[in-house]
Amino acid sequence: MKQIATALVKAQKEFAPALKTNSNPFFKSKYADLSVCIEAVIDALHNNGIALIQRNHDCESGVKIETILLHESGEEISGGVLHVPAIKVDPQAYGSALTYARRYSLMATCGIAAEDDDGNSASRPVTKLAPVETYINKIRATKTMEELQSVFISVRNEVKSDVVYSKAITIAKDEMKSIMESK
Repeated sequence: MKQIATALVKAQKEFAPALKTNSNPFFKSKYADLSVCIEAVIDALHNNGIALIQRNHDCESGVKIETILLHESGEEISGGVLHVPAIKVDPQAYGSALTYARRYSLMATCGIAAEDDDGNSASRPVTKLAPVETYINKIRATKTMEELQSVFISVRNEVKSDVVYSKAITIAKDEMKSIMESK
């Protein structure tokens, strides 16, 4: 377990925040979806020789997921098996339970949490920042590489005192750069 333990410590230092970018209108709340949670950890895991595996286990009442971190040395860490019941016996209910289980199993195994709005607000400097989506949307609205660079620098200067915002806008910038380069 020595090699994977060392690699996981290094990877955790690189994890990005799992930003709450999706809305749940029923509960009037925001949440970090599965893709956001994976994006928060996958590059750091890979950079440190760790593969992310999520294994399904047989279950008649819902889904059981086990998140496994497999190091290139062959060592592995399991987050244990998480059971999430399905509310109905139909594909949509099982799909929802599967996504939910994968997200929470991943977060628990990697030791991450979705951004804490209250905690982030309390630790933020007195300077009042707009919601993070405001800055992300400015970046996503750019049409050229030059505009992307200019807007990113401007936004980064506005939010530089907030680590969570800085990471979020960097992720948005990298996504836009990738999109523009693929065209």
